[in-house]
Amino acid sequence: MALLRKSLAKRMLACSVSATMAFSMLTACTSKEGSGNEQTNAKDQGKTAAPAPAQQVTLKVEVFDRGNSPTGMTVTDNLMTKWVQQNFGDKNNIKLEYVPVPRAQEVDKLNVLMASGDAPDIVFTYDSNLVYKYAQQGGLTDLGKLIDEHGANLKSYLGADTLANGKFDNVQYAIPAKRVYLGKYSSMIRQDWLDKLNLPVPKSTEEVYNTLKAFKEKKPGGDQTIPLGFGLFEASYEPIIYSFLKTNISDEERFTLTQRFGSSDQPVTLPGHKDGVRFLNKLYNEGLMSPDFALDKDKKKLNQDVMAGKTGMYAEDAGTSYGIGANLEVLQKNVPGAKLTPIDPYTNDQGKHAKPSYIPAGMFIMVPKSSKHAAEAVKYLNWMAQKENMYMMAFGVEGKNYKLENGIPTTIVSDDTKNLLYNFGDMLIVTNGIDFGDPEKNVAAQVTGLPEEQRKDAAIAKKNGLTDGIPQIRLPRPMQSEVKYTKVLKDKYQELLVKAIIAKPADFDKVYDAALQDYMANGGAEIAKERKELYPQMKK
Repeated sequence: MALLRKSLAKRMLACSVSATMAFSMLTACTSKEGSGNEQTNAKDQGKTAAPAPAQQVTLKVEVFDRGNSPTGMTVTDNLMTKWVQQNFGDKNNIKLEYVPVPRAQEVDKLNVLMASGDAPDIVFTYDSNLVYKYAQQGGLTDLGKLIDEHGANLKSYLGADTLANGKFDNVQYAIPAKRVYLGKYSSMIRQDWLDKLNLPVPKSTEEVYNTLKAFKEKKPGGDQTIPLGFGLFEASYEPIIYSFLKTNISDEERFTLTQRFGSSDQPVTLPGHKDGVRFLNKLYNEGLMSPDFALDKDKKKLNQDVMAGKTGMYAEDAGTSYGIGANLEVLQKNVPGAKLTPIDPYTNDQGKHAKPSYIPAGMFIMVPKSSKHAAEAVKYLNWMAQKENMYMMAFGVEGKNYKLENGIPTTIVSDDTKNLLYNFGDMLIVTNGIDFGDPEKNVAAQVTGLPEEQRKDAAIAKKNGLTDGIPQIRLPRPMQSEVKYTKVLKDKYQELLVKAIIAKPADFDKVYDAALQDYMANGGAEIAKERKELYPQMKK
């Protein structure tokens, strides 16, 4: 009734400003809310009655619940959800309803929602294999035409390369979020150790080995010195292994010999992979790396050793040593005078600092086939991709929540800012990071929230992560074999690494070959076969 009164008020105003209108038209603007004497039958006057207001649509949107909402707020009811409702929902006669999903259980929860037919109108995942599974089951809406009709901002901001990652069998089943920063890894070294031992910064894989030997011999971190911090996770072993991969191979060899489990390409059967693992075996047997690396899958032990001042060099997700409570700050509290320098030392047979890169897509946003509001869903995402809305959701209000420095928004730390933006990354789902249209500006933006004295080195670490990056191969569709074996092969690959790295040097070939054979027998061979069959389609 309130909505009806509001609509009628607007119509009354429209009538009153037209003094020359015929009396019959003026009376058509009055309503049953007025006195009976003022009512006129529009049909009797030969006119059509004004249409009733459109019924409000409820659009359900998934949102990650990380359990970190400020006091008095929830992930479904906070300052940002209210702002979005006022600035998108109310203006489009849409009521936004956010459906919380625990971040740690997102795939399991999404599977239940999709199976029940009661999934929100907008859902998402980081797993492209899961998207393809839903598509095969007929559970997703083809968004191609809807993007053409309602997604001008999306097409402009995301670009064709990002959108293409949401196509499977040439159908746009998902809208990928734009991943702005594509770098993965950067290495760090104790500069104060180098200075103490009068050593240069290593600039090649061979120089790394020589530096690690000096750290072991001279023990600048005391008797517990760990020359190379290392754990059983990608950031530790991939930068080293990639420096040994052969570059003189064809596109077909790279495609067919690459494996994939999880969301990343794996060079398990590429030429040079064995040489990279052999180098790690050498480091381990000479006491140049973390002795208990196989027990450290979550980086906790490596970070503890770095913070305690034991570690001379390590690789990480680019830039993560910087910030409040991160490795650098804690290290310098524990070891006065300690200094970390970002480096990019590993080199391949072309002298390049080869390392894997991310695809230009982050999460995959989907509209279930059961949704009755696919058009509204695309309109919502398109509104979000408009620059002023994106800035508001990412940075808040200029002068209150951020200030501009060289064209880059810099956060104004305050309770107001925290309360507004605490979960902006889970609300602003069309992008992972903000694209300022220039790589230098993008990197500068990524370090603006850091302490000022850390920003320069953090930016170098970020740039190192981008240098000579090898883009991931984009498949025409996820492969059935990879979907089937992804979990077991990740375990088998890490088993291969552990067994081969800790083997006695004389037994390395025997141990490595047996572990690789086991890997291939548990799904690797099936992936290789399907990739070979898929290559002609990929090439086309």
